[in-house]
Amino acid sequence: MVCFRLSPVPGTGLVLLCLVLGAVSSYALEFNVTDSEKAVCLFAKWQMNFTIRYETTNKTYKTVTISDFSTASYNGSVCGDDQNNPKIVVQFGSGFSWTVNFTKEESTYSIDSISFSYNTSDKATFPDAKDKGILTVRDAVGFRIPLNDMFRCNSLSTLENSGVVQYYWDVHVQAFVQNGTVSTKEYLCEKDKTSTTVVPITSTAAPSPTTAPTPKEKPEVGSYSVNNSNGTCLLATMGLQLNFTHNKVVSIININPNTTDFTGSCQPRSALLSLNSSNVKYLDFVFAVKNENRFYLKEVNVSVYLVNGSVFSIANNNLSYWDAPLGSSYMCNKEQTISVSGAFQINTFDLRVQPFNVMEGKYSTAEECSADSDLNFLIPVAVGVALGFLIIVVFISYMIGRRKSRTGYQSV
Repeated sequence: MVCFRLSPVPGTGLVLLCLVLGAVSSYALEFNVTDSEKAVCLFAKWQMNFTIRYETTNKTYKTVTISDFSTASYNGSVCGDDQNNPKIVVQFGSGFSWTVNFTKEESTYSIDSISFSYNTSDKATFPDAKDKGILTVRDAVGFRIPLNDMFRCNSLSTLENSGVVQYYWDVHVQAFVQNGTVSTKEYLCEKDKTSTTVVPITSTAAPSPTTAPTPKEKPEVGSYSVNNSNGTCLLATMGLQLNFTHNKVVSIININPNTTDFTGSCQPRSALLSLNSSNVKYLDFVFAVKNENRFYLKEVNVSVYLVNGSVFSIANNNLSYWDAPLGSSYMCNKEQTISVSGAFQINTFDLRVQPFNVMEGKYSTAEECSADSDLNFLIPVAVGVALGFLIIVVFISYMIGRRKSRTGYQSV
């Protein structure tokens, strides 16, 4: 017999349901498998979600997030016997299936492997998938746990394979339960042994001191463009690094242009560049015209997927960055910070943008930021000072040589 429960995490409210539609809710799944004598032989409780990146018929890539398990069933889950090992099988949504296999040795048991299957023929989830059919990714896990111990891993764990990323946290599992009694002795994963906070932190977690973000290397510079009926109407080249604070935890995301999709639009007095990727639902840059002769960055809207499946969103339509004359581009090679809010900033590197009046798909003459202008000013000043110093040295040497020459004539 299998007892399966799907319940919202107490107090979370709407945090994790239906990311694709924008509303979210966080679910904990609980699983009890009982034997013929109705004794518990397999217990599991955990949270999870998935992101799937797939190719479209337009030869672009899209990413969907799977986090709704409200229709979950458990056909095929078994305690195991002399012929078969225990396993957890969960079916949910339209053609999704998730399986965990366990194995046993003399004094330990293992979470042996995890398989995840999805059906790209489902038009509701993958409306424009290039390849149709059921795809399966399998990951060897190999966690060894002492018999009669509960495995616990509150920290975030991820598995990534063939465009599918699986996220797990708040995991409690025990296979081969003895005498129908779930153990109170816990065997911790390595992350829980070294971590002082539970990851991911949800809206119900107690506030913790702000943690410093892990330093990130400089992001790769990407080139983006928007086209209309007249050709290219917007150009942008930049490296992007997102810095945001959620529940006192600071996170940094480097935008990878190789896995980022982009689109946009151009109007006479406004222009939009929109980016999205597996962890960025959308990042919108909105440009506007002011005083009939200049453009500037007026608005930034961002929505980022967090590791627990919730969404961090910020918008500000009262910005004033990247100001330049119409018909020119704006350039800033040095690192620049766009402060969207107290909780969200964007660091840009090697930036150049032109949202209006693009001619023949090429950038026009650039208006440089003050940081670049200061550098360009200092270089000739430094060269001038060096030349001046050299002239003084030459002059002094000449005067000394001349004085020695006159002294020599007097001696004769």
